[in-house]
Amino acid sequence: MKGTVGELGEFGLIRELTSRLTTTPAVRVGPGDDAAVVAAPDRRVVASTDILLEGRHFRRDWSTAYDVGRKAAAQNLADIAAMGAVPTALLLGLVVPAELPVTWPSELMDGLRDECQVAGASVVGGDVVRGDTIMVSITALGDLRNHEPVTRAGARPGDLVAVTGWLGWSAAGFAVLSRGFRSPRAFVEAHRRPEPPYHAGPAAAGLGATAMCDVSDGLIADLGHIAEASKVRIDVRSGAIDIPTQMNDIGQAVGVDPMQWVLTGGEDHAIVATFPPDTKLPARWKVIGEVLNPSALPQVTVDGAPWTSKGGWDHFGDTGGIGEIES
Repeated sequence: MKGTVGELGEFGLIRELTSRLTTTPAVRVGPGDDAAVVAAPDRRVVASTDILLEGRHFRRDWSTAYDVGRKAAAQNLADIAAMGAVPTALLLGLVVPAELPVTWPSELMDGLRDECQVAGASVVGGDVVRGDTIMVSITALGDLRNHEPVTRAGARPGDLVAVTGWLGWSAAGFAVLSRGFRSPRAFVEAHRRPEPPYHAGPAAAGLGATAMCDVSDGLIADLGHIAEASKVRIDVRSGAIDIPTQMNDIGQAVGVDPMQWVLTGGEDHAIVATFPPDTKLPARWKVIGEVLNPSALPQVTVDGAPWTSKGGWDHFGDTGGIGEIES
């Protein structure tokens, strides 16, 4: 479709966006009414929300609108999975300038739709507003399917710490993009379109996971959330974490120890969880550490010692996340 958002108008834009959507059996009433109706067989709804702001979380010269849609959906649906729930639906709040070509929000919606399909969910509604800059606000919903939610507060001394998914790939891709390059492509694409292991979250709940979190702020930071909520210490064994050869090559090229990306880079949306020590984990899970009794040391240590390098993401703190964009 040609033209701008302003030329199409609010209701024309809504028709264009909703025409691109698919649905799932969980959606009883989809876009077009005052509100959507989504089945919740468990009678409990898991909900999460997030905002992506142009210039801080994405750049149009780095990522297509389709990329932004995939990423926006992924980071919210990963939160649902990390509670042990199955994603069911997603709502979009979109702020765009009137002069923005209509193709941009249309391709954004394609990305949202396709990422939802990967997770087994669907876009069920939202709102569009005119503004000076692009802002994408997502609310994701999920169903626990008769499991108890796996929170950050259940880790116990003696538990295993295990992870599934990529670590450090998005941060390495960000480093490549920051220097004006577009390869190695796998790492650049990992930054543009993370691939959370959605099914691993509910599966971990079934395996008896005691605490769980998706890795959005960085492994140490997110394990810190678990350690704080559970009132324990967690020790990570760096030797248990495999670093791909290409990531080592990128690190050498830019002068960064790739372990920094693995431990503190965010936005991969891997899932990290703690399990009772006798749990037989599937091959997709890699044991990388252990839950210990609290001590005077920091709540998360690496090979028994504090990790002193900066990293992790705090929107209002003085540290910039490697995997986030700060204008």
